[in-house]
Amino acid sequence: MTENKPERKPILYSGIQPTGDLNLGTYIGAVHNWLKIQDDYLSIYGIADLHALTVRRNPQEFRKTTWSLFAQYVACGLDPEKSILYFQSHVHQHAELSWILGCYTYIGELQRMTQYKDKSAQHSDNLNIGLLDYPVLMAADILLYQANVVPVGVDQKQHLELTRDIAIRFNNAYGDTFVVPEGNFGSLGDKKICSLQDPTKKMSKSDPNPDSIISIVETPDQIMKKIRRAVTDSEAVVEYREDKPGVSNLLEIFSAMSGRGIDDLVKEYHTAGYKTFKEAVGESIVEKMRPIREEYERLMQDKNHLIDLASQGAERAAYLAEKTLAKVKRKIGLTDLKKK
Repeated sequence: MTENKPERKPILYSGIQPTGDLNLGTYIGAVHNWLKIQDDYLSIYGIADLHALTVRRNPQEFRKTTWSLFAQYVACGLDPEKSILYFQSHVHQHAELSWILGCYTYIGELQRMTQYKDKSAQHSDNLNIGLLDYPVLMAADILLYQANVVPVGVDQKQHLELTRDIAIRFNNAYGDTFVVPEGNFGSLGDKKICSLQDPTKKMSKSDPNPDSIISIVETPDQIMKKIRRAVTDSEAVVEYREDKPGVSNLLEIFSAMSGRGIDDLVKEYHTAGYKTFKEAVGESIVEKMRPIREEYERLMQDKNHLIDLASQGAERAAYLAEKTLAKVKRKIGLTDLKKK
């Protein structure tokens, strides 16, 4: 009688650059959903510090921001025992596979990337190879772990399509090597929470207006001030409508923070006035973020614990990454030092 082996959980991979705090949009659109699926996937979350090097950064500030983001992930409730949390630069296999995959990627493919064109215009004084090669490193991030699912925003859809193309190209040349990942653009992340100052645009940490975003570790006073300043309209009626993007955005936030349905919130605050409505929205954010901020502050005071967690995550990530990298090296004919 054969013993039934437990089914392997599907692998989810996500990487985020440490270029600022997690904002409310990222929390609601991604992290909040990831917490619900920790038992369903082997979830791997990389702090993509190598990706962030395409822009010149102050080393001390960069190091501080990177640790801060790691602590925020943990404070949000991502469990290092169930998921893998690590720094990309601590797993050398990312850079190694990136070079190999670059030899199977065409320059024309990279030059057609919309983000490359946009960033080239923004950083004309620092037009480095990293800006062009960014999608190849992203492909390596994903393919190293044989990821089945990658929750990405629509702005990364083109990069994920290139990742799939590279995986298929390699598999066609050398046989089954990489899992061809699927993108998830909804149920596992990227619910669109918009800027508080321009509700036609997604809330983004790159927004130059600090009133447009709310960090998950901001103080209650800071949160309340930003919500009070949030753009609405002159109608003074709380309704969820396409022609009321500011109010609709606040309703999305309120619903996510309170766990209440939008229809229920509209019914209660329909004629309450925007001042009362905004106060209630702000208070719901403050209460939801309070335990996260408190845990974050505790973690930032215990650097050795953070180092232990990051070391454990890197060890687990490297184990999986090396299995893939060794297979790739063998397939393409690189030598090894194993004695027969």
